[in-house]
Amino acid sequence: MTERTANDSDGTTAAGVDWDAEAAVFDDEPDHGLRDPQVRRAWADRLRSWLPGRPSDVLDLGCGTGSLSLLAAEQGHRVTGVDLSQAMIELARAKLAGRDAAFLVGDAAAPPVGEQRFDVVLVRHVLWTLPDPARVLRRWAGLLRPGGRLVLIEGVWGTITPVGIPAGHLTDLLAPLTGHARVERLSDDPALWGRAVEDERYAVIAVRD
Repeated sequence: MTERTANDSDGTTAAGVDWDAEAAVFDDEPDHGLRDPQVRRAWADRLRSWLPGRPSDVLDLGCGTGSLSLLAAEQGHRVTGVDLSQAMIELARAKLAGRDAAFLVGDAAAPPVGEQRFDVVLVRHVLWTLPDPARVLRRWAGLLRPGGRLVLIEGVWGTITPVGIPAGHLTDLLAPLTGHARVERLSDDPALWGRAVEDERYAVIAVRD
């Protein structure tokens, strides 16, 4: 799982994770680096179904080393990635060199994109870590053009002390912000994770009116 939490300006999260230090090994996880062809294909197929069929502007928040950004760019989209970690951003820039993509160091909860608006805001395993998800969702929804969509990949992990955000709670938070939201379960597709998983993992695709 990509555990991105409330953060400080030096790339260290409130939970004490130094993402600059983690950048060199971040892609070792199957669903981070997407190095296995089957895992990469599984994510590419899902992303193709979630993103618009025409070339669009995609904002990838908490983009890490840019693996999902690369898939989106390969499908013809223009990508802007944001991550707190300078080291992650440098790897993402190298990974997408020569493609229609830009990467910015910044907080996913308050992306440094000024007045720019997007067709898609794509976020994987970030929202559940933030202290005020409702406020962050309002900000993200405000970054969308009319008819744009939020693509939020989240879950609930662990059994003794579960962490995460249940799908039902997330759709409740989205109800005042978007006209339609659908939940796509991801737990039952081991190809996405490189192994079988028992956690609640899902994507919510929510379209702004």
